[in-house]
Amino acid sequence: MLALIEALRPTQWIKNLNLFAAAILSGKVFDPITFAQSTTAFISFCLLSSSSYLVNDLADIENDRLHPIKKHRPLARGDVSSETALFTASILLIVGLSLAFFINSSFFYIALTFIVLQYFYSFVFKKKAVVDIVGIAFFFILRAFAGEIATGYHLPIWIMLTVIFLSLFIASGKRRSELASAGRRSRQALEGYGKPLLSFYITMFAVCTLISYAMFTFLAQPLQFDGSLHRFLLANYPSALDRKWYMITLLPVIFGIMRYGQIIFDFADGERPEKLVTTDIPLLFSVLVWGLMMMSILYVI
Repeated sequence: MLALIEALRPTQWIKNLNLFAAAILSGKVFDPITFAQSTTAFISFCLLSSSSYLVNDLADIENDRLHPIKKHRPLARGDVSSETALFTASILLIVGLSLAFFINSSFFYIALTFIVLQYFYSFVFKKKAVVDIVGIAFFFILRAFAGEIATGYHLPIWIMLTVIFLSLFIASGKRRSELASAGRRSRQALEGYGKPLLSFYITMFAVCTLISYAMFTFLAQPLQFDGSLHRFLLANYPSALDRKWYMITLLPVIFGIMRYGQIIFDFADGERPEKLVTTDIPLLFSVLVWGLMMMSILYVI
């Protein structure tokens, strides 16, 4: 049972927190109905993601046994049988899509698109250079869009562009780290890459991420709440409410991008981004500081 839970890759569920973005940036995450919708959507995508991970590990079981890290996955090392993995993947698929239908029909179609493309990615897309990086990024974008569909609230266009470029940056770093640690034989798509090309991708997408996020901080208007702090500032320091407070959040974002670049280029350790976010102290610190700043601007000021 523990091996099966490990095969579901619960640590990668952190990617699905993207579904809360629309509710958070709309100032509605503490609204009970909106929070319930986002949470149900999150659970649905976690179940669907785990279903796709099992199918992916089934498709890659032979290659994983040759990989220095992936050979320790439950299916590759023989602790979970193919039959058990296939049965569990089917159950997770049914339950995940059922939850998606419970939210609304539009979200169901987004969820269905998500899981179908995940299966296609496992068998086709991830074997093609460039297409595999775009595929990884597309799933991040689809999660953010699914959060909009689930709640009815929309993300600012510059945040959507930031999500696009950040996911491309992370995906490129993931491939470069794989190429550095395991070589081209560990993944078919890596035969189409060289380190200079991936380094170019990483640099380009890092710059695009910072520019897009900077545009968001400059153009976005903070939400206004009729709280005690807001009334105090309005009475005593009204000019403070007109400041572009989002711009201070650029500092942890810049630091986070710089730290992630260091991890990719100096340590070649960007193969598991979901693990890095929770275990690398400087990177985790930048994420937490950014989150606290955003929540303060959105829900306090």
